[in-house]
Amino acid sequence: MENRPLEYDYTVAKLWMISAIVLGIVGMLIGVILAWQLAFPGVNLLLGEGLAEYTSFGRLRPLHTDAVIYGFTVSGIMATWYYVGQRVLKVSMAESKFLMVTAKIQFWLYAIGVVLIVVSLLFGLSQGKEYAEFIWPIDIAIVIIWVLWGVQIFGLIGIRREKTIYISIWYYIASFLAVSALYIFNNMAIPTYFASGGIGSIFHSVSMYAGTNDALVQWWFGHNAVGFVLTVPIIAMIYYFLPKESGQAIYSYKLSLLAFWGLVFTYVWAGGHHLIFATTPDWMQTMGSVFSVILILPSWGSAINMLLTMKGEWNQVATNPLIKFMVLASTFYMFSTLEGPIQAIKSVNALAHFTEWIVGHVHDGALGWVVFMIIAAMLHMAPRVYGREIYSKSLLNTQFWLQTLGVTLYFTSMWIAGITQGMMWRAHDEFGNLAYSFIDSVIALEPFYIIRAVGGTIYLIGMFIWAYNMYKTATAGRRVEANELQNTSPMAS
Repeated sequence: MENRPLEYDYTVAKLWMISAIVLGIVGMLIGVILAWQLAFPGVNLLLGEGLAEYTSFGRLRPLHTDAVIYGFTVSGIMATWYYVGQRVLKVSMAESKFLMVTAKIQFWLYAIGVVLIVVSLLFGLSQGKEYAEFIWPIDIAIVIIWVLWGVQIFGLIGIRREKTIYISIWYYIASFLAVSALYIFNNMAIPTYFASGGIGSIFHSVSMYAGTNDALVQWWFGHNAVGFVLTVPIIAMIYYFLPKESGQAIYSYKLSLLAFWGLVFTYVWAGGHHLIFATTPDWMQTMGSVFSVILILPSWGSAINMLLTMKGEWNQVATNPLIKFMVLASTFYMFSTLEGPIQAIKSVNALAHFTEWIVGHVHDGALGWVVFMIIAAMLHMAPRVYGREIYSKSLLNTQFWLQTLGVTLYFTSMWIAGITQGMMWRAHDEFGNLAYSFIDSVIALEPFYIIRAVGGTIYLIGMFIWAYNMYKTATAGRRVEANELQNTSPMAS
């Protein structure tokens, strides 16, 4: 019995894969709409006054960020967990009825939560916190969903056959534990319904923190949401899928562990860089800047480890589209984790803060690193989950080059726009008066807003190509046997 290959159960992984595809397209479609609204503000009025309220920038922007972060990315994390977890721990979900049932409950609670989030944000129900807009009843539901993920992680670990805990599992565990603490503490609030007695305020709440303290807790959460949702679990993916796809062992397992502890320790101290020149204590601002610069070391440790894994096998970049995605994702990760610390230096931050350069930084990391890696991971999973060969390699290559062009247009236009903004806002004449009005800077940025919108549209086309290729793979790809997909992999899984 032990010598026979395990038959893994991908029922739940498939649900999360579908969720990632749908929410990825929805989130990025909303982003493209917002980009065109910024380039041509009159676009919103074309829908008529009745819909203008619900399609305005203020309503759609949080829907865009939350759909990409908590929709697409979290769905990608869950999909890969339910695939990777089984394979490196040498245990099938089907072996535990409890784990299978709770995993399905987790997914369907999440699906209901997505509907509630969309409705609440469109109707303007929000806490008004960046990356933490959800009203208090939804916050409670999210905590339950996240706890159920913890049950899955430690449940599978508890019944595993493989004694050694592979590095990817370390990163998934770190993501679970960190986000648990971050989310609960940042969203501690008191509902005001009983105080006011009005049915209109039933979803309203007041934060348990006030003023500067509230800002500090919020950006402790906000920056570490980037760290433990958009970074740590994505590293978990690449440490599994890059060796699997390339047939190469990780360059240095010791380096992966050093980078792990460096990231986990350093990230939690860097959130203060979002509050430079604010009412926060100066020492805290300085600490945020210093730890942000230190963060380059573990970040680049991971990225270099990923790239050196391909040492001697760089020819695969030319022949394998998935390796292209993962290598470019690693490159964007290096790029973004250098750019962020530079922006956290006080003198640079004075120019960059509140400008489009920050937006460019967020998107070269999100689109170039996070999205590329999740796309590659799910494309690697698809033949093994559905038992069918990838439908079209040419579509994969087309998607890669379209999305590479799209993200390049996006971040370069926003760099130029942001630096232009910062310099125009700071420029003054010989009398000390501002040389430009605010509207002057807005007019100067219009060409770059158009380029950004074009880049985003091209990237979105790539998402549709990906969705089509995944659908055709699941339904019409050539059937393959498991032994056709064997390759060298972590833990020989």
